[in-house]
Amino acid sequence: MYWRVGFAWTRSCVVDLGQSQSFSSGLLGSDEQLSFYGYIIAYPLQDYGGIMSALGSDSWWRKTLYLTGGALLAAAAYLLHELLAIRKEEELDSKDAIILHQFSRPKSGVPSLSPFCLKMETYLRMVDLPYQNYFDGKLSPQGKMPWIEYNQEQVFGTEFIIDYLEERLGVSLNKSLTPQEKAVSRAITKMVEEHFYWTIAYCQWVDNLEETQKMLSVSGPLSDLLKWILSHLTGGIVKREMYGHGIGRFSEDEVYALMEKDMRTLATLLGDKKYLMGSKLSTVDAAVFSHLAPAMWTLPGTRPEHLIKGELINLAMYCERIRRRFWPEWFVDLEDFCYSDTSEESSSKLADLGLYSRTDTFQDDTHTHTSQTHSPKDPLSPDSDPTGVSLYDSDMDTECSEMDKC
Repeated sequence: MYWRVGFAWTRSCVVDLGQSQSFSSGLLGSDEQLSFYGYIIAYPLQDYGGIMSALGSDSWWRKTLYLTGGALLAAAAYLLHELLAIRKEEELDSKDAIILHQFSRPKSGVPSLSPFCLKMETYLRMVDLPYQNYFDGKLSPQGKMPWIEYNQEQVFGTEFIIDYLEERLGVSLNKSLTPQEKAVSRAITKMVEEHFYWTIAYCQWVDNLEETQKMLSVSGPLSDLLKWILSHLTGGIVKREMYGHGIGRFSEDEVYALMEKDMRTLATLLGDKKYLMGSKLSTVDAAVFSHLAPAMWTLPGTRPEHLIKGELINLAMYCERIRRRFWPEWFVDLEDFCYSDTSEESSSKLADLGLYSRTDTFQDDTHTHTSQTHSPKDPLSPDSDPTGVSLYDSDMDTECSEMDKC
């Protein structure tokens, strides 16, 4: 692309900003072509034909030229800096460490507005693998988030990442499942990720766009404008991809009807069990939890929230059970059917642990786990699910001993 900025200065000179380009001084009475390569250059003006004098000798003209030229030079210098400056970023050392690339934390207190980013990070905590978050915003070659780096290898897509970690590091949440249970687990995962996801995305980025816009973490003098642009761009992308998927060709009521059918199916499959496949965690729990999380915490007053906190209360208890166990720093309001921290002040911003390991966080034995987690302050939610299983930490500790050591 060819671009040039020039201005007149005292003692009649021209500054030209270009990159590997040439300019002609024919205007000045010469056919000479000069080439420069990525530098800011200047050369004196020879007033052939009285070009400068044509501007007049009035000081007003001079001031206008100086101010205009100075503004153009400043703008061009800034543009040149942005285009040519090499951004020196801290190199990530992924040797024997998992680097998780994902979107930045939103302001709502939830770890991520992306169900897939939340799924991946929750899975890493479930299998107790240390990892480091990197909120660089760099998408995978497929244009998606999240993706990981491990020993200089890059893996994209949550399903392929989980397969990779199981193969390379020998971790698995599905060891105790039968082949039939594994098939059911995969069927549930695909229903959630390939169908239910789009209904929640519609509610988040189309029907509830203004509230979602407030949750975006954007700083700077033009943060409000950038939030508006980013949210509306994302909303447009969601609507276009939903149309390509097919679900976006239905009316709003039909989309919500499909969402309700999926949620009722999940509630029926869960029943009175602690987790989808029984008393032990499995990979499907990371996927289901992350896709139900928006209905629980980022879509206040919407249809999915009314459903999950009303008729389908077992799904709400299920989400809260996982949140309290694997996200001790996730602070939420008591009035939102959740529990908050008692050891320190509540905060709407999720603390970034950087390098996270569940072993490091819950380093005491299971009997002392109760003192580390966040006990409720006069919780508004019931103490137990319909089967009488407590939602408090003392009950959840019983499964910590059942998990296989990674």
